Amino acid sequence: MSEVKIIKDIKTIHNEIALLKKSGAITGFVPTMGFLHKGHTSLIEKSVKECDATVVSIFINPIQFGQAEDFNNYPRDTKRDYNIIRQTGAQYIFMPGESSMYGDNFKTTVSVKKLGKIMCGRYRPGHFDGVCTVVLKLFNIIGPDIAYFGQKDFQQLFIIKKMVEDLNININIKECPTVREEDGLAISSRNIYLSDIERENAPLLFKTLKAAAAMIKRKNTSIKKIKKTSLELLSGNCCIKSIDYFDFRNRSTLEEIKSLKNYFSREGRPGILIAAAIRMKSTRLIDNVVI
Repeated sequence: MSEVKIIKDIKTIHNEIALLKKSGAITGFVPTMGFLHKGHTSLIEKSVKECDATVVSIFINPIQFGQAEDFNNYPRDTKRDYNIIRQTGAQYIFMPGESSMYGDNFKTTVSVKKLGKIMCGRYRPGHFDGVCTVVLKLFNIIGPDIAYFGQKDFQQLFIIKKMVEDLNININIKECPTVREEDGLAISSRNIYLSDIERENAPLLFKTLKAAAAMIKRKNTSIKKIKKTSLELLSGNCCIKSIDYFDFRNRSTLEEIKSLKNYFSREGRPGILIAAAIRMKSTRLIDNVVI
């Protein structure tokens, strides 16, 4: 296992990466909020394989949490994270403090318009403004050649790719598959909050998404009926407190798909994203499948 350099100072990491760039090295970057899991390590390992140097950031971003959300209780274990990153072969951990990232006179944020108000954004106002602000800051501080993001947070991935396009940021965004437990549950840091019975029932979300996809693949063209069946499956479970959304969207634009009439006869038809968010007591789970 290689040693990992932990850097907390913005100027220091900026200078380190500048030296790498001067030598012609390709730099990969994986932004995280810590409490790492197999989903994170899959991204880090991909970066290590494809790049000359890999930076992993650990920063729990306060401005992407709403007032009623779990910022103070978000799981933290820096020593564990260090050992996990060390085993991946990454060279740098960037761990800035909140005061370094957001000083007393911090006034500027990224504003995400329509895309930040649908799906998760509808239930978490301002969330994607906070995500894009911190990601843009990290991009500017580190200046990587490639940044790696998972498909589990598909809306976040889509919005970050759009930000990179809209703001002419010279970074390649790599989209990586969702990593799952053996029973299909998408791996997430928040899964630690699930009680035993909730954990037992949580894979129903992915099963329902797959069932909806199967109905479409059987050329059932009624989105209304597929959605009704899916919502009945989820709402009938004793552990699911509420369903935020169960959406069918154009994979390439995130525009809502309300009808599949003539869809299968169309040449170059867009991929379909089926995405959902549910709440199990205090734990919110999101997941998606793409056809």
